[in-house]
Amino acid sequence: MSYELQEDNLKEVEEHDAKCPSCGASIKFDPSSGKLTCPYCGYEEEIETPESFEEQYAQEIDFETAEAQQSFEWGSEKKVVICDACAAEMIYDALEVANVCPYCGSNHVMEAAAKNSLEPNGIVPFSVNKEQANSNFRRWIKSRWFAPNQAKKSAKADAFSGVYLPYWTFDTNTKTNYSARYGIDRRVTDKDGKTHTVTDWYSTRGTYKMFIDDYLVRASKRYNDSILKKVEPFETNKSLTFNQDYLHGYIAERYSVGLRDGWDHAKSEIQSMLYSQITTHIKRRHNAQRVSNLNIHTVHSNVKFKYLMLPLWLSSFKYKDKIYQFMVNGQTGKVGGQSPISPIKVAIAVVLGLIAAGIVLYLYQQSEGNI
Repeated sequence: MSYELQEDNLKEVEEHDAKCPSCGASIKFDPSSGKLTCPYCGYEEEIETPESFEEQYAQEIDFETAEAQQSFEWGSEKKVVICDACAAEMIYDALEVANVCPYCGSNHVMEAAAKNSLEPNGIVPFSVNKEQANSNFRRWIKSRWFAPNQAKKSAKADAFSGVYLPYWTFDTNTKTNYSARYGIDRRVTDKDGKTHTVTDWYSTRGTYKMFIDDYLVRASKRYNDSILKKVEPFETNKSLTFNQDYLHGYIAERYSVGLRDGWDHAKSEIQSMLYSQITTHIKRRHNAQRVSNLNIHTVHSNVKFKYLMLPLWLSSFKYKDKIYQFMVNGQTGKVGGQSPISPIKVAIAVVLGLIAAGIVLYLYQQSEGNI
């Protein structure tokens, strides 16, 4: 297929392919130095940063003015990319942003945004390198109490993949009107001399205001949700203004969860958080022990967002012919993942737990008998 026939689908990437001026190899972003470096000859290049302090860090964008807000499906659209270094043609999902040519190793970076999608306005560069990620993994697997001892000794991570995942962050002022009943407990003694608890119930209503800063919502559905939650959060207040240089040598993807869907998800979680916090607020305000029939209505105002690329190391290890996945937060180094479980250790823990519960019950019965 000729280039002319593919003109609408092809993207030349020469303008984003960082070449070492010394040896011609592809240079990559190095988390240790914070520079673009050549892994072959050691050449280093500073990444240009904006002069003003405000321009260095990602800024919030008004939610209502965002034009592209829809979600996307992975795999529904494809694009062909020609590597300028070796002329290889590669097919990618339309939402992939950056990759490495599998033929020559050129770390080309694709266009930052499609016609109908938003462009990232912030990025948290990798600060944990591959060696540190592996070291953190070794400490993590050794700390798994229920993991077999043999797994702790032999587990070795497969090759790490550095990935930038898309996230939304939301700022919002919340004003919540609430109504509820709160209960105050008191101890009473009946005619037989036995004491029991009585709860006096009262009605209350009020307004609860709270500012939500950088509420984080994942904008991708491709990865294991339970593992990702273990390595979050990210320090999004340190996100820099988006610069494609930080993508060199890493995989990245555009959002598949759109801005509107991301905000709906955030509102749902924020509502649950407010419900819990207002419950605590009512207890403290009235020195109450219980809250029931809580109804809340929240209004959001001055909603702003950021579209960030956040760093993650992906890998896995094999134990007894089974693959266990894990991740390392590329900013904080926090590890989360799957690990094998020793049935013997679980059984021992259950037995010890039953023994401890039995001792507590015995002591309680003894103390009751002495009253």
